[in-house]
Amino acid sequence: MLTKAAIFRAFEQMGPSNYSVLVFLSWLLFACSTHQLNSYETQVLLQLRKHLEYPLPLSTWENNNADFCNLSSPPQLTIKCENDSVTELRIMGDKPAKVSSEFNGFAIPNLTLSQSFSMDSFITTLTRLSNLRVVTLVSLGVWGPLPDKIHRLYLLEALDMSSNFLFGPIPSQMSRMVKLRTLSFDENYFNGSVPEWLDSWSNLTVLSLKNNRLNGEIPSAVSRIATLIELVMSHNLLTGKLPDLSSLSSLQLLDLRENGLDSELPPLPKGLANVFLSHLPNCLDTAADNRIVKISGNCFSADARDQHSAAYCKDVEGKGRSRTREIVILAGVIGGIVVVVIILLLVGLMFFCKRHQTQHSVVQHIAPKVKQDEPPSGISPDLITSARIMSEASKVGNQSSPSYRVFTVAELEEATKNFDQSTFLGEGSFGKVYKGKLENGSFVVIRSLTLYRKCSIQNLKLRLDLLSKLRHPHLVALLGHCIDDGMQDDSSVRRLYLVQEFVPDGNFRSHLSENSPEKVMKWPERLAVLIGAAKAVHFLHTGVIPPSLSNRLKTNNILMDEHGIAKLSDYGMSIIADETEKSDGKGEHVDRLQDDVHNFGFILLESLVGPVTSGKGEAFLLNEMTSFSSQDGRRKIVDPIVLTTSSQESLSIVISITNKCISGESSGRPSFEDVLWNLQYAAQVQATADADQKSDSASHQSFG
Repeated sequence: MLTKAAIFRAFEQMGPSNYSVLVFLSWLLFACSTHQLNSYETQVLLQLRKHLEYPLPLSTWENNNADFCNLSSPPQLTIKCENDSVTELRIMGDKPAKVSSEFNGFAIPNLTLSQSFSMDSFITTLTRLSNLRVVTLVSLGVWGPLPDKIHRLYLLEALDMSSNFLFGPIPSQMSRMVKLRTLSFDENYFNGSVPEWLDSWSNLTVLSLKNNRLNGEIPSAVSRIATLIELVMSHNLLTGKLPDLSSLSSLQLLDLRENGLDSELPPLPKGLANVFLSHLPNCLDTAADNRIVKISGNCFSADARDQHSAAYCKDVEGKGRSRTREIVILAGVIGGIVVVVIILLLVGLMFFCKRHQTQHSVVQHIAPKVKQDEPPSGISPDLITSARIMSEASKVGNQSSPSYRVFTVAELEEATKNFDQSTFLGEGSFGKVYKGKLENGSFVVIRSLTLYRKCSIQNLKLRLDLLSKLRHPHLVALLGHCIDDGMQDDSSVRRLYLVQEFVPDGNFRSHLSENSPEKVMKWPERLAVLIGAAKAVHFLHTGVIPPSLSNRLKTNNILMDEHGIAKLSDYGMSIIADETEKSDGKGEHVDRLQDDVHNFGFILLESLVGPVTSGKGEAFLLNEMTSFSSQDGRRKIVDPIVLTTSSQESLSIVISITNKCISGESSGRPSFEDVLWNLQYAAQVQATADADQKSDSASHQSFG
């Protein structure tokens, strides 16, 4: 089979006199670029549609003679062809997510495919598409054991069958799929042990098996997959020791939450940035720096100084009970024991925070003896607990950010020329905003908030301390605060000032507007901004305990610095909302019930269609979403700059995740982890398409 590159090489070797041959090769080049699918694989696709019981994304396949490679498809379906064969097949269904104990290995009406579905027949048909390199079959309701014959897809580089009803062991013959780079079996029912042969996948970069029923130990073979970047096995039934992972120099994410691991913490890679080992007695001590470590759900022991033994941890896990003088944190135990444990924990954590503020990893120790003092009035146990976790988690962020400090009113008045109108930047739901210049010459943003009700200064300062610890490269840093407390009486507190990092290059919305054509971003630039903002929100959701929600996500709250880096503003305000909220007469809190995923969906939507004009808003966008289902509809609504600078595949990925984010049912919305993954994948696809286009252009120029 002649490839495009081979044809170009033939062009270069011919003289100008061979015009007839050149014409013939030109025709071949055109034929190669059309990717007309052969009739055999067309029939295989139609058979797959039948196996899957005619899902909605495949409704465009009604015409048996259609060219599936060039057929206009909904965002939930992607087919890519090369040399008359399907190389990528992505189908995103709408079946509900995992239903836990309801599934017992048989079909469930409206959740799985019917009782007549055969996983063996389905995989047999799928493997007839022998040139597949990427397969995504998500939320389609397929159920049953995954047969060994899946290994016939020997060219497969990426396989995602998440959110289905697969059970039984992971097929041993999959060890022969040596080209695999990404494997995701999340949200299924796989049981048995994690395979010992994982190191057969020597090219694997992402292995995600979260939320299954895998048991036994994590095999040492994992430590021999040198290319591994992400290892996710959370929410399983894994026990025993964690192998030495220090040789995995590329590993950036390790997530083993909600298992029963019980061992000393082994050496970890120095480059590992995010560690999630998550809720039992916390027997962990490590000198690792610059990482987040969540340890609930497991019990690691490193020494006997102030930690329980591994045997003790096993006893707690197995019996599900504890003595109040021996345990501080034991999630899952209810009733009176929880009350006693929380009281002990409050003072212990406050004491520990003061003594260990210079440590870098998030570690929880057991305090052997704790005085049962009452917590400060009005401060919830959750808030006290979060003080330790958030303080340490913050150090994973921007290490070069200026330290936090308390300002005086006089300093802020001098910085803003006594809050002169010339320094006024605007007013939002969280107060007036001014631009200031500090004595050292640096510019800052000063937000002025009115304290509308009597509040505890002690509470407010604690909440501000928590907010100040939220540091991340894609968050606008909070540099300090000032409380104008009038007569030093709680009831007379009048105003709170928040001093924030100044980000000079406007907000994301201004870079989507045709009013500033020189600043309007192309699709790859928009993806970079979206990924940065998504990383920030993902950190707020998973990098701190408890998570920071209701983060006021809007395109004009994503700011751009002088290097084009996106930084999220107005985040975490829910932390201090109790002390600064303004009553609207109806007893409602301001923006307390926001759904970050839903709101981010509208940021994605504006990135696709441009800023919504005044008076239209969300209702307009929701109404226009139906246009995304066809190519003609996309051309009518999608920003022309996006259409001309994006690949169809990259655009389809973002449209698909956008649809999920703005779903009317919150249960149907993805996690921010999923949002971030899809955006990063869309950027990768776009980069590949741009590189291919550049290569083709260079080849044409060389020929000319």
